[in-house]
Amino acid sequence: MIYFDHLPLEKDILEALAELTINYVFQPIFYPDGKTVYAYEALMRPDNMSVTELIADYEKKDKLHVLEVATFFGATQEFVLRGYTEYLSMNSFPSEAFTVGEGKVYSDYYGDILKQNIVEILEYPYTSSRAVTLKKAAAVKEGVQIAIDDFGSGINNMDIVDMYQPHIVKLDRQLISEIDKDKFKQAFVKQHIAEFHRRGIKVIAEGIERKEEFDLLKKYGTDFFQGFYLARPA
Repeated sequence: MIYFDHLPLEKDILEALAELTINYVFQPIFYPDGKTVYAYEALMRPDNMSVTELIADYEKKDKLHVLEVATFFGATQEFVLRGYTEYLSMNSFPSEAFTVGEGKVYSDYYGDILKQNIVEILEYPYTSSRAVTLKKAAAVKEGVQIAIDDFGSGINNMDIVDMYQPHIVKLDRQLISEIDKDKFKQAFVKQHIAEFHRRGIKVIAEGIERKEEFDLLKKYGTDFFQGFYLARPA
């Protein structure tokens, strides 16, 4: 179980965090050899409901900021306890960003591994220009990487790539599933991998579930891979 009561955060956010009963599991992101881990993506696991239900509930209550803070502090806490030394990839709502105080506390607690952080910008619910500005500034200041999650799904498209100028783009699993059988997907993915590489952006293919998908995407020059074919969250 993740605990937050030791953190010197504001009283209201601590009280909101205390209401959560959550853990984190991690799914590896691999280099093209399919064996060497590049990063671990942290995935929230609530005790009494699905993560989709939790997010929907907190969005309805306008409390997504609580989950944003919980993810960064909780996932990093578990990552450190497990003794991982690779990159840590954490999901971030495009509408949310740390307050100045929250950012300082996080830096004070986890400054030693800040440069191992990858901030994955989710494809929902909406993009806040303030959050974009703060996250880009933090990336420059702290040396963290920004990734666009689920490219090709929700609001995450080339406009978002232009807005964030990320280090990494993750191709949505809908583009990856059965790609070896779909000429349209093949052309779309090849074109975008080439464009991202032209911009100096690395590409992760997520949702790899079959050897044929893995082999084809390696052929296309994809930089990193994630999916049940390689490893499940644990």
